Amino acid sequence: MQRSTFKILFYLKRNNPKPDGTVPVMGRITIDKTISQFSCKVTVPPNLWDTKSGRMTGKSTLAVKTNLTLDKIRVNINRHYQEVMQADGFVTADKVKNAYLGLGVKQDTFLTLFAKHNQEFSRKVGYNRTEATYSKYCTLYKHMENYIKQEYSRTDIFLKELNLAFINGFEYYLRTERKCSTNTIWMYMIGVKHIVAIARNTGQLAINPFAGYLISPEAKDRGFLTKDELNLLVNAKMKNAQYELVRDLFVFSTFTGLSYSDVKNLTKDHLKTSFDGHLWIITRRQKTNTDSSIRLLEVPKKIIEKYKGYCRDNCLFPVPSNSCCNTILKKIAKQCGIKTRLTYHVSRHTFSTTLTLSQGVPIETVSKMLGHTNIKTTQIYAKITKEKISQDMEILSHKLESLEKQITARI
Repeated sequence: MQRSTFKILFYLKRNNPKPDGTVPVMGRITIDKTISQFSCKVTVPPNLWDTKSGRMTGKSTLAVKTNLTLDKIRVNINRHYQEVMQADGFVTADKVKNAYLGLGVKQDTFLTLFAKHNQEFSRKVGYNRTEATYSKYCTLYKHMENYIKQEYSRTDIFLKELNLAFINGFEYYLRTERKCSTNTIWMYMIGVKHIVAIARNTGQLAINPFAGYLISPEAKDRGFLTKDELNLLVNAKMKNAQYELVRDLFVFSTFTGLSYSDVKNLTKDHLKTSFDGHLWIITRRQKTNTDSSIRLLEVPKKIIEKYKGYCRDNCLFPVPSNSCCNTILKKIAKQCGIKTRLTYHVSRHTFSTTLTLSQGVPIETVSKMLGHTNIKTTQIYAKITKEKISQDMEILSHKLESLEKQITARI
């Protein structure tokens, strides 16, 4: 099949000057003997236009910005040319122009789909979705909206315009303009992938724009308290009743592995006497909606007893806001001389590290108690302490004692 002759030309519409003296830039698509013209939505000073190259001259900010816009238009038209050729087997200038302008074809846009997702998500908050996750999607939408406005000078883009360059550009925007860390970008990209998956699953997007894109979270040294630090915290005299409540809730989470939101939602109905005769917390994690089963040790049972009757409803504890808890915890840490940056989530890390894994509890059991859907998540939380390594090596030393004697005798 003979290839079509295809050409894109940019020129000035000099007979239609604007009040500021600039004139519009026009685009002309020529395919075989067909010609179609369109406005580039750009105006330039006519004395700075190079007719031969179809670009602005000089290195001014205006020239660079205008030439970049024209380059993007050229790339987009070339892409539409290829798409029309593949879809129909033949092309004309009008067909390519209409495809570029989105005329005659209903095209779904990315932010429209994103906004619809967020609206539907908001109706699930309080049932099987959390307010915090909804807030993250709203923030991500705002970042995406600003990125498209800044990078493409538009309010939205068509789904079929999503490609690897768009994804890489968004990462660069988050890293440079928003000063986001790698882990924050990784989290945002999970959200973008979810919206893209909706588009692909509903047949609105043929390609996967994430093909070839790689990003991994950076390992962070997650803080936890040692046994000595935990004793300091428990034995410290608190400033007032609110400080004591926050401290007690933190200790409760340290001995149960429950997160802030799960403690806040904890009711008397979650306390069950199991087949073994012990009292257990049987609940579902708010974040992952997975089962979590934790036997109550003496410390958390005593804390529950201490605050019995403080809540009018069925809740176990009168839990302050998360920000209030974290603010008070920082002050308590300073009072106790604890160097770890104390937040409510440190209690969960302490449970997985100091109170379970370091005491020989299998990681599979810890994962089940934490309500994790993947044991890899538990591995991220858990840090093996020097004490645990020392204990394990001592056990190994005893097991290898006979073999070591035989070997050393020959050395």
